[in-house]
Amino acid sequence: MHPDLERLIQLQALDSRVAEARRLQTTIPETQRALDDRLEGARGAVAAAKERQAANNTSRRDLEKDIAAIQTRLSRYKDQLMEVKTNREYHAMQHEIETAQGEVRRLEDSMLELMVANDDITATLKSAEGTLKSAEQQIARDRIDLDSQLEGAAASIEQLTRERSALAAGVSAPTLALYEQVARGRRGVAVAIARDERCSECHVRLRPQVYQHIRQNNSIIQCDSCQRVLYFIPPKAEETAAAPTA
Repeated sequence: MHPDLERLIQLQALDSRVAEARRLQTTIPETQRALDDRLEGARGAVAAAKERQAANNTSRRDLEKDIAAIQTRLSRYKDQLMEVKTNREYHAMQHEIETAQGEVRRLEDSMLELMVANDDITATLKSAEGTLKSAEQQIARDRIDLDSQLEGAAASIEQLTRERSALAAGVSAPTLALYEQVARGRRGVAVAIARDERCSECHVRLRPQVYQHIRQNNSIIQCDSCQRVLYFIPPKAEETAAAPTA
């Protein structure tokens, strides 16, 4: 194989690994922000349930005060009922008592509704707190994993950059300049396999004569369509390279 071609293949492999590490450096912070949003959502659900529970408790206390006030008034009415002297006063007092009793029943119905609602709120709060606890535990583990991946990506970039510099130093200046020019225009992919008479990246069919030259791997040949440098891997060698290792 042409020495420069072999180094370009290796250089492309290093650059692809660097690109993947840089992609991680971009996507992992986005994932971390998504974890923050998830945790904030779980905390918000707990806070909302607690606010509803507090409002329910306040409403029930207010009702209890209102019921107590009416009960006091009702007790006074009953005492006064024993002191009336005329039927008119008696009927008037009875009306007041019935009205007060009606208010008590209405408030007690409202109290019952609030108590039922409080049971639902309590169940919702318990569920939200359970969800929050699980989320905190899982997100803590996820953060450790993501931080480890970020550290690994930074270390990989540093190591791969050193390897790349050493490898690039062995490539002839014109060939390296060609590689870097094509890489800039092709999203970092400047080298591609020629397979079945096609460029594996742009999939344009190669001229038969050009394909035969590429198969020899003894020169720098570019795809007429995408300008990538092409090389050939014999089918058996390609199968061996693709086979999973034990």
